[in-house]
Amino acid sequence: MKALWEKGLLALLVRSASVTAVIAVASTVSISAQAATMTEALVQNYAAAMKSSANSQSINQVSRLVSDDALISLSRKGKSTSLDKDAYLRLLQDSWSNTSNYRYNISVDDVVITGAQAKANVTTNESWVKDGQEVSFVTTSRVTLTLSTGNAVLLRAVSQVAIN
Repeated sequence: MKALWEKGLLALLVRSASVTAVIAVASTVSISAQAATMTEALVQNYAAAMKSSANSQSINQVSRLVSDDALISLSRKGKSTSLDKDAYLRLLQDSWSNTSNYRYNISVDDVVITGAQAKANVTTNESWVKDGQEVSFVTTSRVTLTLSTGNAVLLRAVSQVAIN
C-alpha cells in the first residue's frame, strides 16, 4: 500500500510538474509576444504600404494601416481640426471620388523607436486634378506608429497642410 501511495504521489507530482512546465512555457511565449518591439524596417514597410494603398485608392488597405484609436490633427492657415479613423477615411474617399489623376508620395525621417511605438517625421506629397486644375498638397507631420498584429499602424499624427 505504501509503495502504491508513493507511486501515486510521484505520478501526481510528475503530472503537476508537467502542467507547471507547460504554463511556464506558455507564459514565456505570451510575454515574448507582448514584448514585441518596433523596428526601422516596420516603419519603412508602413510607408511603402501607405504609398501603394493610396496610389491604388484602396480604402480597405489604408484602413488596415490606421489604428482604430487613431487621432489625426490637421492645421492649415491657423485653423485646426481633429479626425478619428472613420472621419479620416471618409475624407480620403471623398477626395478620391471628386478628383482624377491622384498621386501620393511619402517620406519618413527622424525615427525614434521606444518599445512597441515609433515617432517619426513624415512628409506626404499628394496631387490630383479637380475641375481641370492640378492641385497639390504637402503635409508635414509628427506621427506615432504602434504595433498591431506585427505591423506598424498610424496611432497619432499632428500635421501641417500646405496647398500649392
